[in-house]
Amino acid sequence: MKKLIKVVGAVIENENNEILCALRSPKMSLPNIWEFPGGKVEKDENLKEAIEREIKEELGCNVEYSGVFNDNTHEYDTFIVNLITVKCKLVSGKPTANEHSKLIWLKRENLLSLKWAPADVPAVMQLTEEKI
Repeated sequence: MKKLIKVVGAVIENENNEILCALRSPKMSLPNIWEFPGGKVEKDENLKEAIEREIKEELGCNVEYSGVFNDNTHEYDTFIVNLITVKCKLVSGKPTANEHSKLIWLKRENLLSLKWAPADVPAVMQLTEEKI
């Protein structure tokens, strides 16, 4: 039986209505594809605690959790991911690619130009259809 992994991803938007996109490094599983930054939800941790911790660890900045945006479960070859994307606001610091190969800010209409991790696609589609 495949293992189910609960993951939280951050939809971080800047003052120009651009979304932060993170390129997975060649060392990561699913290398060289784009995702929303985040990570595993630890035992006894809620989504707010998980995303604020993960973003501080991965990007070296602080975000404030705003709420759940998309909840999607995707089955990969060897595991299943329940990816919950949450909206976040950058409160201090500047996102830095410590674990990822690259970080970029993109307008909603340009998000589909990237090759996204399959679990992230539903949130990307929802963002491109969102009215701001």
